Amino acid sequence: MNLFLNYLTVTALFAFVALPAAIGLVRERRIDRQLRDAERREAKPTPTRSAARPYKVTRRSYPKGWAKA
Repeated sequence: MNLFLNYLTVTALFAFVALPAAIGLVRERRIDRQLRDAERREAKPTPTRSAARPYKVTRRSYPKGWAKA
């Protein structure tokens, strides 16, 4: 009986330590799946009503330093 309790204690402690890591892994996989689904939805071309292309904003490149001479 004492050996069984020892095994049970070790198993319970392992589960106690590993449970937060397992929960975090499951959460990250869910977030990754949601991001991938959202990216696929954005990538699909949507038909526009006019023949003109939608206006796309381009980012301005900023200088690497603030004191540019």
